[in-house]
Amino acid sequence: MKPFPFGLIIAAATTFIDQAQKLYCLKVLGMVEGQRIAITSFFDIWLVWNHGISYGLFQQNTELGRWGLVAFKIIASIALLVWLWQAVNKLTAIALGLIIGGAIGNAIDRASYGAVADFFHLHYGGISWYVFNIADCAIVVGVMVLLYEAWIAPNSAKSSSATDLP
Repeated sequence: MKPFPFGLIIAAATTFIDQAQKLYCLKVLGMVEGQRIAITSFFDIWLVWNHGISYGLFQQNTELGRWGLVAFKIIASIALLVWLWQAVNKLTAIALGLIIGGAIGNAIDRASYGAVADFFHLHYGGISWYVFNIADCAIVVGVMVLLYEAWIAPNSAKSSSATDLP
């Protein structure tokens, strides 16, 4: 399969899994804001509505702010789709598919609920990580894969080709 359709499948699967998890917690479990369900001693399911962007930055509590962030995610997704269209390998397609799917998943939340539903909370002792969702995880993994491709993969290809010289 070529990179573009492969990346689209990754994006669709990411969006579907993200939205399915959120709907399960919201509709089946009936979670309300602030509710926590302890899963382990270091992991909780905790509903937090994020009105901002990553890490709760740039909180938007107006309709203009809400739809501005939706528009930004749509524009970013279109730009990433153009990049995906030009992708020449599946690793890039996977990375871009994860980022696109995550952006779309969070945009659906913001358009539907006015904020992004975050659920996963990691903590240990007095250390607490921010609350995040599957879309956030997909975006982070996608960016890490792109960074790997940009910085590590070219260097390993250069070093292996250098050892092949007579």
